[in-house]
Amino acid sequence: MIHGCLTRVSDGRVIENISKTNNFIERMRGLLWSSPLKDSEGLLILPCSSVHTFGMSYSIDLVFLDKQWTILKMVKSLKPWRMSISGGSNMVLELAANSIERFQLATGQQLEWKNDSQE
Repeated sequence: MIHGCLTRVSDGRVIENISKTNNFIERMRGLLWSSPLKDSEGLLILPCSSVHTFGMSYSIDLVFLDKQWTILKMVKSLKPWRMSISGGSNMVLELAANSIERFQLATGQQLEWKNDSQE
């Protein structure tokens, strides 16, 4: 996994503690067999345009983004044993339930990735 953060281009608001998948195995595993995300954590899966919560025991928020890091679709509190798809998406940000509201995310907003190693 690569660790970093996402910032909203419009106002610089930061979503910290994001892990970005680095290979096929990490993408396939996603959040399966992991404890629930904390309010300040997220998982960025790319490339990805669909997510499932089969086998999970907690709900998550989903933010679907295109190649330009623009938010195309959001799903609030996707329950276990469900699925969500967004055509045209290139990546999905998985967050703790209720994070979409907490971070005041909206469709059309653009995000920017920064590795932890970047100053």
